[in-house]
Amino acid sequence: MIPSANPSIGDEEKRRVEAVMDSGMLAEGEVVEEFEAEFADYCGVDRGLATTNGTTALHAALVGLDVGEGDRVLTTPFSFVATANAARLAGAEVYFVDVDPRTYNIDPDALEARLRAGEQVDAVIAVHLYGLPADVERLVELADEYDFRLLEDAAQAHGARCDGERVGSFGDAACFSFYPTKNMTTGEGGMILTDDEAVAERARRFVDHGRTSGYEHASVGHNFRMTNLAAAIGRVQLDRLPEFTSARQRNAARLTERLSDVPDVVTPHEPDGYEHVYHQYTVRVTDRDALQTHLANHDIGTGVYYPIPIHRQPAYEDVSGSYPVAEACAEEVLSLPVHPELDESDLDQIAEATAGAIV
Repeated sequence: MIPSANPSIGDEEKRRVEAVMDSGMLAEGEVVEEFEAEFADYCGVDRGLATTNGTTALHAALVGLDVGEGDRVLTTPFSFVATANAARLAGAEVYFVDVDPRTYNIDPDALEARLRAGEQVDAVIAVHLYGLPADVERLVELADEYDFRLLEDAAQAHGARCDGERVGSFGDAACFSFYPTKNMTTGEGGMILTDDEAVAERARRFVDHGRTSGYEHASVGHNFRMTNLAAAIGRVQLDRLPEFTSARQRNAARLTERLSDVPDVVTPHEPDGYEHVYHQYTVRVTDRDALQTHLANHDIGTGVYYPIPIHRQPAYEDVSGSYPVAEACAEEVLSLPVHPELDESDLDQIAEATAGAIV
């Protein structure tokens, strides 16, 4: 069976975890601080704040951005539900903007139309879906013109770039996930990045029970702190991220070469100036379910990300709006294996089985 994901954990990660265990300092501490600084530096941002997972990173970042009760947050309906949930958990109202059919990311033209019509927008969460940056340069321009906060949800886009700049460095803040299937992992974990000291301080207090010092708590908060154990894994994974990224990009290029002429298969789009890091290699096909079944019969794992747009989820049935592009994508997308553990024979098997299902 060719799995759809296969986390790569090596001897060095195990050695670093053992070192933390031997030290007795298992909870948040110096290793976390080192990981925060190294990840922020990698992305070209001043400050990093590690959390327990990507969802808590989003929640705490919104608190840091002072987005909450009475605020309106716009985001994509085509993402994992955590993107919208975080805004609701922060107390904000959530609304959606349709996506670009080529990139699957939030459509800046649709967003601008809403803004020009006078809609109140206090914050926008832009998801870099599947590892492809959203149109961040356009979104930054809109944020400046219409005075809203821009939060990057980079949970799937570690190391992705737009015009040479890494995602995580464009918005007022950005969030990453280190879930086991992501491009790098800490087991579970998240990271907030920002250049804004005030945003970082509010988020850091929220992550640590609202603590200001010792047992003094200036506000209500959670315990969203990362452990040294997780950070130890993350530091090694960050060192290995360039090799992981290169492997994913090579694998994606080989799949695209083999599938680009297959009828009814739309391969991933990578605009000029953008660097896709292929958390997922996602194709579109008219009969997605038939292709998924065919590949399963050939021992090839796949995934559908995401079969139900957020606005169609029961938890969001109170949010009105029509998002036909997101709904069409949800019916047709299928993610093929692209992870670094694949070899050329695996990739050829995936491509041949996919082409065989369509012809």
